[in-house]
Amino acid sequence: MNKVLLIIQREYITRVRKKAFIVMIFVVPMLILGMSAVIGLVAKNSQELSNDQVVKVIDDSKAFEGKLHNVKHIKFETGKQPLAEAKAALQEDENLSVLVIPADYTKKQVQILSKKKPTYQVTNEVEKQMNAIASAESLVAHHIDTALLNSINKTHIEVNALEVTATGTKDANLGATMGVGIACAILIYLSLFIYGAQVMRGVIEEKTNRIIEVIISSVKPFQLMLGKIIGVGLVGLTQFGAWILLSVVSSKIAGHAFSGPGSPMAGAIAVLSTIPFGYILMCFIFYFLTGYLLYSALFAAVGSAVDSETETQQFMFPITLPLLFTYILSVSVLFQAPDSPLAVWLSMIPFTAPVAMMVRIPFGGVPDWQLGISMALMIAGFLFTTYVAARIYRVGVLMYGKKASFKELAKWFFYKE
Repeated sequence: MNKVLLIIQREYITRVRKKAFIVMIFVVPMLILGMSAVIGLVAKNSQELSNDQVVKVIDDSKAFEGKLHNVKHIKFETGKQPLAEAKAALQEDENLSVLVIPADYTKKQVQILSKKKPTYQVTNEVEKQMNAIASAESLVAHHIDTALLNSINKTHIEVNALEVTATGTKDANLGATMGVGIACAILIYLSLFIYGAQVMRGVIEEKTNRIIEVIISSVKPFQLMLGKIIGVGLVGLTQFGAWILLSVVSSKIAGHAFSGPGSPMAGAIAVLSTIPFGYILMCFIFYFLTGYLLYSALFAAVGSAVDSETETQQFMFPITLPLLFTYILSVSVLFQAPDSPLAVWLSMIPFTAPVAMMVRIPFGGVPDWQLGISMALMIAGFLFTTYVAARIYRVGVLMYGKKASFKELAKWFFYKE
């Protein structure tokens, strides 16, 4: 046990003393805050940043002539010149587009031409206005009062999502909850890759430098692998702890600085205060640790089986495929239906649970029995993968010059002590 502690101490101290580690502790929270501010600013001013666009309309159907109205940054002009001349004009003006509406626009395709690819803003506005005009014409043709219909369509109903608890009802804050769930999925996905890869690189480095032969003479391969995994894992927890502390401090400072009545910051803080960050944080630490132990053991086994990092690709993809698959589903599907059968099953399987469960937990609808089973399977999963990886690691760290394959790894697993 003392040898394992020494290895943990070496791995931990070596990494936390690096300048890159210290710099990243302060840089990452600043980058996240800066990126959030830039994204918000760009989203707010996106309309102002775009150039004014002119759309010349050549309407052979005469159904839309004079009916397309100007909007901000988009001006519609009726085109009188032939189509060939309009196309030639496109080469002289990048902010010019030509809208060609055939006589039978219901059967032939409507086209929009420009020197470069038309922006989504322009094409979307053209489609919206043309559909509205065509619908209005169809209603008139069927003797339907469009004025009355428009007055009816002006009715707007907003639905306020509330969560019923034992103490009463509270705002569900679905937008903030979805944001936290996706952020947790992204963070745990990246952390498992980053810190697992650090374990693999450490093993490869010691193996290629032949330091491993000296170390193995003093400790057992399993002790060395375990020490490396735990040491790097503690480095990850230290970074997360520092980031959380800095984020809390910065949010407190921002809250006091911009907490005036009606300020956006005050509203954002009020919304975030309804999310159980303590519960989410405890679950995050558990799934990070168990997921890291599960994947880092496999990363260590891969590192022991190869002589350079370029040889790891054939092993990396099958190992990380479940994690990548779940990550893609999490940011596209699971956050929309966190209690669906797919989300439940993915949160139970150890190879996919760290990402899938961290999407579900912020929504607060995970039953205790599902969370308990998931956690138990995570513990069993990392114990199993550690056992498998240790049997491969004990042989692989002393193998040089032999190109490993999955068949070869299976042989190493069954080698007797």
